[in-house]
Amino acid sequence: MTTNKYIPLKPSRINKAFKAAGSMAMLLLALLVTNPAAAQDRTITLDEALKLGIENSKTLKLSQSRIDQAVSQYQQAKDRSLPTASASFGYNRAQIPANKLNLGEESLSLPTSANAYLGTLSLSQPIWQGNKLKYARESTTLLTEIARLDAVNDKDQIAYSIINAYYNLYKVLQSKKVVDQNLITIDAQIKQAQRFFDQGIVTKNDVLRFQLQRSNIELNGIDLENNRRIINYNMDILLGLPEGTQLNIAQITETDHSAAPLTAYLDTAMSNRAEFQQFDLRTRVAETNIKSVKANTSPTLSASASAYYVGIAANPIPKTGNFITPISAGLTLGWNFGTLWTNKNKLNEAKLQREEVIINKGIATDNIKNEVNQSYQNYKAALDKITLLQTSINQAQENNRILENKYRSNISTATDRADAQTLLYQAEINLELAKADAGLAYYTLLKSTGKLNK
Repeated sequence: MTTNKYIPLKPSRINKAFKAAGSMAMLLLALLVTNPAAAQDRTITLDEALKLGIENSKTLKLSQSRIDQAVSQYQQAKDRSLPTASASFGYNRAQIPANKLNLGEESLSLPTSANAYLGTLSLSQPIWQGNKLKYARESTTLLTEIARLDAVNDKDQIAYSIINAYYNLYKVLQSKKVVDQNLITIDAQIKQAQRFFDQGIVTKNDVLRFQLQRSNIELNGIDLENNRRIINYNMDILLGLPEGTQLNIAQITETDHSAAPLTAYLDTAMSNRAEFQQFDLRTRVAETNIKSVKANTSPTLSASASAYYVGIAANPIPKTGNFITPISAGLTLGWNFGTLWTNKNKLNEAKLQREEVIINKGIATDNIKNEVNQSYQNYKAALDKITLLQTSINQAQENNRILENKYRSNISTATDRADAQTLLYQAEINLELAKADAGLAYYTLLKSTGKLNK
């Protein structure tokens, strides 16, 4: 029978044990802190992305600030039609060292000092200024509407940026799925080729051919993952989400909207694009400015009233007889008729500004027509690509099946087998990308017609 003898631990070993335990605890804590759980996965739909992006858009907040500024300018224009008023009260003390004045046989003696209080109160109200105040209000009202339409344009652009990023992320994720599926397939082929090699049916070169194909697929997967990280980060910023959020795209509905005739989209754009409404408003602003410039030659009429307090006693509220309070009221009619010959160049400038707006509207019309046509043609081409690629996938699948059977029967080479798989792999990627491109092209067409957020 043996007995275990108790051997006390040395202090140095105890310290080492505590340090090791502390290091293990720190390691576990670090793993918990750096756990990707902090970077939450989130599956998001397009509607959710649009809602988040619009709610958190700094650009739209800036647009609202511009609208508020335009409203403030309108209120200021209204304030200019209100009467003006002012009041003042002052004290003056005069010292008169030489206070005697000899006037021949008579002399005049003044006090050595004097106090005076002067108070004024005045009101003034323009009655007629050639409707300049009215035109100012009309102009600022129109500019407020233009600012609101700017916000509409900004909202459309933000929404389109979100849709664009959403579909780009979807394309990358779908391509990664195809890569993963092809890696599974090629791994099975490598195992089969290795088994045939062991049996002496194929050469080592056949096995290497499949391994090389796998490496190429992995390289493509690395590029896709890099693009996914970039797009994912940009979307987090765009949607106002934590920067570590890993986004997954909910399955999008394949675009099945048939394309209407081009003229229908052109007519929709002409009636819905905010730019056309803005140009109409800017034309009215220019016309209002012309009227305001013409009003410079008009006579003016204003009413005013004033009250004065003049006190000469030391007391600011003296007794009766030591102050006067004159009150006046009147109408003033004026006419700066020099504007009849100095105003004509200002009027010409205002008319040229109106012509510039009209010309710019024509240029914008041509540009928008080109934009609608390009979006329309791109959408039709995207739909045609989907039909063609679906046919090519069917062909590639049949070709891959035939060559697989031939390869198993040792009729075809490993090169032919690998090429067939590559063709199928590429066709699958192209179809997924074409579906996403068609969806994005449809929203691009909606944006070009002004119907993206309607």
